[in-house]
Amino acid sequence: MSDGLLDPEAALRLILAACVALPAEDVAPDAALGRVLAEAVIAPETLPPFDNSAMDGYALAGGSAPLPAGSEWMITGEQAAGDGIAQGGAGAISIMTGARVPDGLDRVIPLEQTERLDAPPRVRLKAAVAAGDNLRRAGSDVAQGEAVLAARTLLATNHLMLLAALGVARVRVAARPRVAVLCTGRELVDAVNVALTPGQIRNSNGPYLAAALPRAGAALVYRETVGDTVEPFLAALARAREAGARVLLSTGAVSMGQYDFVPEALERLGAQVIFHKLAIRPGKPLLFARLPDGTLFFGLPGNPMAVAVGLRFFVEPALRAMLGLPREMPWRVPLAADYVKKSRLRFHLKARVAMDPQGRLGAWVLDGQESYRIRSLAAANAWVVIPAEVNALCAGDLVDVYGPGHLASPNTSGSTA
Repeated sequence: MSDGLLDPEAALRLILAACVALPAEDVAPDAALGRVLAEAVIAPETLPPFDNSAMDGYALAGGSAPLPAGSEWMITGEQAAGDGIAQGGAGAISIMTGARVPDGLDRVIPLEQTERLDAPPRVRLKAAVAAGDNLRRAGSDVAQGEAVLAARTLLATNHLMLLAALGVARVRVAARPRVAVLCTGRELVDAVNVALTPGQIRNSNGPYLAAALPRAGAALVYRETVGDTVEPFLAALARAREAGARVLLSTGAVSMGQYDFVPEALERLGAQVIFHKLAIRPGKPLLFARLPDGTLFFGLPGNPMAVAVGLRFFVEPALRAMLGLPREMPWRVPLAADYVKKSRLRFHLKARVAMDPQGRLGAWVLDGQESYRIRSLAAANAWVVIPAEVNALCAGDLVDVYGPGHLASPNTSGSTA
């Protein structure tokens, strides 16, 4: 594009070309929440594992014919949840919800549809009951050998319930990309319990990235705040690499000012700068490089919203590729109000997706879009992306909408299948 600014889609293609899917590893389900399956999970057992009762009542046998209302049956035993194999007979077995149905019995009548009689103990049916009534058949939920979770599934709590019910001991998941964060700027203060002196600001980028990266599927292995000179930055970068980082994120020092030293530091490392400066807002000075050993480096501008956009739209797609996930697909949502922009850049706008009073879904662009404004990000639950070639949109026009994080979006697979 003009002014030496690279088109963001071209930049993303360059990023993805530098990414390699990471190897898989086996973990226990208890450690798998938020991980991406590298291969399908095959059921090792049936679910339910045996025929069991759907309610408290009496288990009976009757062949193909319904047992009629008014018939009476001798009570010959009882079966509680947790009881093992039992043999049924010609009478009725008192049974609890979830209890294994005794062998030879083929139906259950609910307790409230019966009348208990004594001398001798027996039960009178107040309704007819047919074969299979109120039974949960073995394997009716899951058959042994069935694929129950597909590869690329992001494991959530509902998946862990299924894995536990099936007795799955290990799952194969994509390894987490190992990421380090280096925040630059002698004005930054990490401690929250100290008063600021003139010229200082609190470091909001570091805590933001430290919280966001694990939610994006990465392992944060190192984090440090450094000043505005090359040597301390190179030393911190070496410590990050020693910690095992294969993706490095820095904030600040990538623009054109006197203290914007990151390009010099990368040159001294022998890194290949793949691009520097994009046709986007916010985050135009974003830099992407590859170190001689293949480590990827993202130089994010220092303003908080430039950091948020750089992470969401350039770092997270790289993480997706490393996790073996396809490219993310945006939602298409009607814009709630007119929007006009002057610059021919791709805009990333803090937004809220919500229902209007008539129950229609819409995307509201929030006030406070400047790159230093954090409060509006706290109010956002989505991003609206406006292409560079679009200058004006009307209420009702469909726009591309992305969730707050790529793994927080409903459609992580890239398709509706």
